[in-house]
Amino acid sequence: MGYQEFTIEGRNAVIEAYRSGKPIDKIFILDGCQDGPIMTIKREAKKHDTLVKFVTKERLDQMSETGKHQGVIAYAAAYEYAEVEDILQAAREKNEPPFIFLLDNIEDPHNLGAIIRTANLAGAHGVIIPKNRAAGLTATVARTSAGALNYTPVAKVTNLAKTIEDLKKEGLWFVCADMGGTTMYNLDLKGAIGLVIGNEGEGVGRLVKEKCDMVASIPMKGDIDSLNASVAAGVLAYEIVRQRLQ
Repeated sequence: MGYQEFTIEGRNAVIEAYRSGKPIDKIFILDGCQDGPIMTIKREAKKHDTLVKFVTKERLDQMSETGKHQGVIAYAAAYEYAEVEDILQAAREKNEPPFIFLLDNIEDPHNLGAIIRTANLAGAHGVIIPKNRAAGLTATVARTSAGALNYTPVAKVTNLAKTIEDLKKEGLWFVCADMGGTTMYNLDLKGAIGLVIGNEGEGVGRLVKEKCDMVASIPMKGDIDSLNASVAAGVLAYEIVRQRLQ
């Protein structure tokens, strides 16, 4: 699995890249440009939380590989996504019960990268993310994963709840993180397991939570009531690791 960063030049090309779902990491726009296509690109950038930098024509000319940038250059990342079956096969090849992270609408690319890094270090066989309302595998995610993205397969699915149903037929049990659950130390997290982590604000969605077999809470002693999503993933993952080592 690998990635490479490449440039997309021209207004229509950048708009089409967004419409096709290509992950765009950052955009450089000619300072002061306010016409229709540029405004469309700005809206898409805001919607996808893309970093936007306004630069001079000289800077764009220097960056351009074609000489036809039309006032906009985007940096995109091309990745090879895995299939869910690839993740199950990785577990079979290691002769281990599957251990999979499932991420319900993690929207912050830094959190996604950190979770992929944790998944790798905890010995998980892969990560599953939804196609919509979630961060994709951008260059920011790759950098934050500290190289783990090259070793840990990431699959993208249309419906996380249905994927959980399908994986239950493969013998997996599912535990999701939620403050209202059973303390994680009191749950049996051995065997084939999927760890479900919700997004930064809303947690695990209702439909996905209903598909889970267990709801785990992390004991908290402080004055605030929630952990960052990537930290919560790490804490729960290592309770699973502890139990798998027993």
